[in-house]
Amino acid sequence: MKSYKRVLALMLAMAMMVCVFAACGSDAASAPAASSAEAAASGDAAAAPAAAGDKVVKIGVYEPASGDNGAGGKQETLGMQYANQETPTVEIGGETYSVQLEIVDNQSSTDKGPSAAQQLVSAGVSVVLGSYGSGVSIAASDVFKNGGVPAIGVTCTNPQVTEGNDHYFRICFLDPFQGTVLANYASAELGAKKAYCLSKLGDDYSAGLCNYFKEAFTGLGGEVVEESFPEGNSDFTSYITNAKSQGCEVFFAPVSTEAAANIIEQASAQGLGMPMLAGDTWDSNVITGAAQGKDVEIIVTTFYQEGGNAAFDEGFKAYLNSDSTAMTNNGGNDMVAAVSAMGYDAYYVALEALKAAGSTDAAAVQAALPGVTYTGVSGAIAFNETGDAIRDTAYVKKANTETGAWDFVAEQKVG
Repeated sequence: MKSYKRVLALMLAMAMMVCVFAACGSDAASAPAASSAEAAASGDAAAAPAAAGDKVVKIGVYEPASGDNGAGGKQETLGMQYANQETPTVEIGGETYSVQLEIVDNQSSTDKGPSAAQQLVSAGVSVVLGSYGSGVSIAASDVFKNGGVPAIGVTCTNPQVTEGNDHYFRICFLDPFQGTVLANYASAELGAKKAYCLSKLGDDYSAGLCNYFKEAFTGLGGEVVEESFPEGNSDFTSYITNAKSQGCEVFFAPVSTEAAANIIEQASAQGLGMPMLAGDTWDSNVITGAAQGKDVEIIVTTFYQEGGNAAFDEGFKAYLNSDSTAMTNNGGNDMVAAVSAMGYDAYYVALEALKAAGSTDAAAVQAALPGVTYTGVSGAIAFNETGDAIRDTAYVKKANTETGAWDFVAEQKVG
């Protein structure tokens, strides 16, 4: 039996044909471009307007440039901007289109994210990329659905992003996989029998990943102590004290980089005395910078290891070093974040979908997406029946507290 998304894709394709003959595609005149002020607020370092008279296709970038996940969102966006600079045009239906990135800041907020998403729909984008952060992706889902615009999640790992809908796809692995990888590592490699899990109240990503970690870790015979902290909290001393007093052997906190920097500082000051584990959000130079010179041990799972694709790494570093705004948005150095590699790949997946659709019409792009395949710097990308990428590999890395870099530990598979 064909999947839900593939059946709907065929229906959308039929509707698209009617739309094409009625000349209802998204074109350069469909909506005004974002103002330079809006672009600057979103961390736009490279997107430039197409020349007058050029055919233009708009790709929406729905990412945080502020709030708890602003640092990661900027790095994810940088991958898209670099790809857009590298490949600024695409052939659609036998014609060359300039690709224009429409960038909005969802502010890492589930309350403000939907209005940012609506800006993209109103701008006439053909497809949306994002977001860094599962909660904001879930919050914007109905806006994209009602606007008839497909979205390609880049590093939003919570299963709810794609569940029960036909318009949201994604190119990353999911939290059930990531949580299992981390639990297996804690048990087999670190010999832990008791783990402490810390999440943020109301945050789908951290709560979900803690849940999947707990499920896998207890399945291996381990014990879990769980706690959550409220919005705006910056004092984690009581949580660190509790983890120590409960006799835990690993400290799992898959929270935002902003919260993580505070946790690292306070864990070092209090002598946490156990490895700290986290998911992909901690794969950032914000984390390595916070850990440098500290008495901490930090291990993360992520999507890409610097050195995995030499040509990409070299080109991306050159791009960062040639643009002061890009360098600032990357945290002040040219370390390659996994989310940048994923943003880069997501841009090219969007181009493949546009080429396969043969149209800038959003419905045509949505109909084409289930059949899109692409081999990117992060690996081969293809979608399963729910629109999720078929991924079975995560990279395990450890923060080097002397050099302020990441050390590769292992390439991990489950099942």
